[in-house]
Amino acid sequence: MKALHDYSIAEAGALLRDGSITSMALTEHALARIKTIDPLINSFITVAGESALADAADADASFARGIDRGPMQGIPHALKDIFDTAGIRTTCHSRLRIDNIPQDDSAVAARFRAQGAVLLGKLATHEFALGGPSFDLPFPPARNPWNPDHIPGGSSSGSAAAVAAGLVRMAMGSDTGGSIRGPAAFCGTVGLKPTYGRVSRRGVFPLSYSLDHCGPLAWTVEDSAIAMQVIAGFDPCDPGSVDLPVPDFRSKLNRGVEGLRLGLPRHWFVKADGVSPEVVRALDDAAQTLARLGATVEEIELPNYELYNACGRVIMASEAFAIHENDFQTRPLDYGLYTYLKMTPGAFVTAADFVQALRLRRELALAVNAQLKDFDALITASTLLPAAKFADLDPHRPPNLPVQAMPFNVTGHPAMSIPIGFSASGLPLSMQIVGRAFDEPTVLGIGATFEAARNTHPHRPSFGVAGTA
Repeated sequence: MKALHDYSIAEAGALLRDGSITSMALTEHALARIKTIDPLINSFITVAGESALADAADADASFARGIDRGPMQGIPHALKDIFDTAGIRTTCHSRLRIDNIPQDDSAVAARFRAQGAVLLGKLATHEFALGGPSFDLPFPPARNPWNPDHIPGGSSSGSAAAVAAGLVRMAMGSDTGGSIRGPAAFCGTVGLKPTYGRVSRRGVFPLSYSLDHCGPLAWTVEDSAIAMQVIAGFDPCDPGSVDLPVPDFRSKLNRGVEGLRLGLPRHWFVKADGVSPEVVRALDDAAQTLARLGATVEEIELPNYELYNACGRVIMASEAFAIHENDFQTRPLDYGLYTYLKMTPGAFVTAADFVQALRLRRELALAVNAQLKDFDALITASTLLPAAKFADLDPHRPPNLPVQAMPFNVTGHPAMSIPIGFSASGLPLSMQIVGRAFDEPTVLGIGATFEAARNTHPHRPSFGVAGTA
């Protein structure tokens, strides 16, 4: 028998259905683990213990009556604290919304609730998914479970930390310029940014209307696929939602990679300033692993990475300022310093700058599409370095985290970060897998094949605290 937190969603679901365990047992175990471990990593802002136990009791009662609503029934999970949850506060990790208690669920929260999933609570983020990791906010920043002296990445920082620490199997995040994939990379979890329009963002506080994506962070690729099966689908109340059939996200998990062609824009990370030789070696080794498993891996050329980054930053700054303009002008001192400094450039982007960024965006998307006509997927870096130390951050300047994720917010393609090993310092290293639009099953299948071949989850972080094994 494994510890309860080490059972995947699929494994726990099978045990729930044959009566070997109960949702109440999973939930009580998770709440006890949160109470013991979370003070070390600050991944939760709000623990919804009472309502979680009520959700678990309802799930167990449904199983007893032979009612099965889906794979998340009875499974504890958590949400980044920008997802609205009816009756449970949604703060965006900010003073400006510290007392905000929504009346309605976000679309994602509603889909989990409809399946009978158990909501454990709300998770730390960078303020408004933008400014962090900060110590001048009403809640402390999340910390990296592999070494709490290091950052977990952002902005879905609490989501990645909670999953890596085994507090939840899966947590929801959002991704505007890498905010799912960056934390997943730094914390050694799987992090999937679906195709733009695949998952509704209704009821999720926006950062950038045209770059925001919602997706899962999970301990395994299969758990990510299960979560996607719940949250994907058209929502007429989200203007960015796309009305397409929802595929079986687990359909290619056992396909393997034999016969697939994978493009590798190696020049993006090899020539990047400050890239760690450990990262380059790990990525080259991961590419060789996929080749040994039967894929054809070829180096390709894409437009310069910094073109994608600059394009996305102009769009993000413009749209973020438009969203926050009133509060920024009337309550500027209520923002954390990092948020204020990152928001300010948006006030100075001209209409011409914004239009030119939109024009460039189209050209950059076409360049990726052209490669994906010849290749089934792309593989590249998620980050250029392992997670930095908090002590090395400048308290007066927002950090420029070495995450190479913005291109696929600009283009909207599905992209997933998966673990590929550890640095000499014991911090996770990662790889990014990118697919054709709305072809998440292929991305998940490549990730699952690599995960199985490399046994990327041999152990969890050790906290040295009694009762955390």
